[in-house]
Amino acid sequence: MLRTLSAATARRWADLAMSALSAEREAIDRINVYPVADGDTGTNLLQTMRAAVRTLDEVAPDTLGGVFAALAKGALGGACGNSGMLLSQAIRGVAEQLRDAETADGVAWREALRRADELARRAVAEPQEGTVLSVLRAAARGAQHSEDLAEVVRSSTRAAIDALAATPAQLPVLSEAGVVDAGGRGLVILLDALHAVVVDGEWLAPNSPVPAESDLLEHESSFDYEVMYLLADTDAERAESLRGRLGGLGDCVSVVGDGADAWAVHVHCDDIGGAIEAGVETGRVHRIKVTRFADQQAAYARDVAVLACVPGDVLGEVFAAEGADVLVTGSIPVPAELREAIVGTGAGHVVVLPNDLDTALVVERAVAGRSGEGPEVVVVPTASPVQGLAALAVHDPHRRRADDQVAMAEAAAATRRGELYVADAEALTWVGRCRPGDILGLIDGEVVLIGEDLTTTARQLLTRMLTAGGELATALIGDNTPPELPGELSAHLRRAHPEVEMASYPAGALDSLLLIGIE
Repeated sequence: MLRTLSAATARRWADLAMSALSAEREAIDRINVYPVADGDTGTNLLQTMRAAVRTLDEVAPDTLGGVFAALAKGALGGACGNSGMLLSQAIRGVAEQLRDAETADGVAWREALRRADELARRAVAEPQEGTVLSVLRAAARGAQHSEDLAEVVRSSTRAAIDALAATPAQLPVLSEAGVVDAGGRGLVILLDALHAVVVDGEWLAPNSPVPAESDLLEHESSFDYEVMYLLADTDAERAESLRGRLGGLGDCVSVVGDGADAWAVHVHCDDIGGAIEAGVETGRVHRIKVTRFADQQAAYARDVAVLACVPGDVLGEVFAAEGADVLVTGSIPVPAELREAIVGTGAGHVVVLPNDLDTALVVERAVAGRSGEGPEVVVVPTASPVQGLAALAVHDPHRRRADDQVAMAEAAAATRRGELYVADAEALTWVGRCRPGDILGLIDGEVVLIGEDLTTTARQLLTRMLTAGGELATALIGDNTPPELPGELSAHLRRAHPEVEMASYPAGALDSLLLIGIE
């Protein structure tokens, strides 16, 4: 149990909060009915928090005040939607209160919550009870009755949970839909993540019930567009004037700053040009983003997907059973086919496992040839399906995206790949001349064995691959492989390497007789 917050613990909170928002994003999107039922509050909160953590990674401060200052800067610059704007102001409030702090005790954190509540309310032209603002105010007030850090964090989190449960009674639109406020739910997750950091991994908030999709309200906004942009080269007086002008064009108006010289602007309106022109007359407008609410229905259905390229349906079933989306490529896919499969995952971020060297080249060209629209795509280099399965085994959609990609790439790279082929022509290899019908054993693409008997050569290949160590052997069995071979290899491992486990899967039509992976 922590007595003070430090830069390291604040960093742990930011990472854990982002992970928790990622895990709850879809559930929060599903209960988003206010102020507009556009199903993106969870997504907006997650994207805003990601922008905050990205800036924290770039700045890498070593003080508590520096950590929150970096988070506030990143959150403002990357704020998405009304909920993201409010989150940026809450973090800014904490940053202002802890500006010069090396650490923070319960009293300091109590005052930081009070300042967060103050700035978040100031950001909204017409504060509405039953929203995230009510939940944040309850958290700030709940923190006022103790000085111990753990108790302050516990009291504020419990007060926020209670306030969230009360939101349907404050907003009829929530009661009608049978949900709590989506933004308030996101804030409770953030507060609860801090509690988990401070109080030894203990979480307080239960999961909110999510109604069936048919129970949710349809979009009922009187305006068609959400307009957002960043504003520079202005001051507080002109920013306040801009708020008034935008209030005459639409609703959900926010004009919020970082306390220095940067401002973020948000409004729901029909007159896109008028909203942007008002900003141009106030200062320097940049990073303009316009969203049509009707298009929100076409937003990504999920945050992340893994797309595995495989040569046939049988191997595709193996990857699908491990949670991957599958593209059956046959021999080598065409770029258009890959791009269609990437979009077809319905995910905002897609990790592609090529599982073959030639396919990897096509995947890289297909990704490089995209226009920049659509999902974000990352290719994890896998030269064999056994490396793809190793990468998929460590995939965690709730982990920070960059960390997950590194973990998958490291797992693939650490998996040695072996293959057994039947030679179809005479050729000269690194270990001598082979003739048609010989059994060739390859490790990482190089011929290391030439044999006459399949079972004997397979055992020799497995033994050679284990000379560098290993704990798990994965065997993918082709259609043309004798059915008794997996059992022979398992018996060999029990005798020669009892410490090594073996898993075998049918792989259907393969160019090779057998694929082996050693992890």
